[in-house]
Amino acid sequence: MKFRIVLRSFDNELIDFSCTQLRSILLKTDCKLKGLVSLPTKIKRFCVLRSPHIDKDSREHFELRLYKRFIDLETNSPVIIDLLLKAELPAGVSCGLKIIENK
Repeated sequence: MKFRIVLRSFDNELIDFSCTQLRSILLKTDCKLKGLVSLPTKIKRFCVLRSPHIDKDSREHFELRLYKRFIDLETNSPVIIDLLLKAELPAGVSCGLKIIENK
């Protein structure tokens, strides 16, 4: 079976740390890993008026960056999936597991 682990975070260093942590766990097993792929960063920008009544020229700008990475792996052992589900990831990193191909 082929799986894809998708990681999302707002902090670049935190997602890199969690990727290396997952990769080190998976390298100890007998599964086939296919690299760590970085997806493009999504940037959302917001412009907010500082005063709601006057001074339209006075504005604040904010941005929100979303970082994504994924790792593909191929295995037939359910033990590896249990290891992934029990892995402790830092707070602020969301992890998703998708089945790509089922044999």
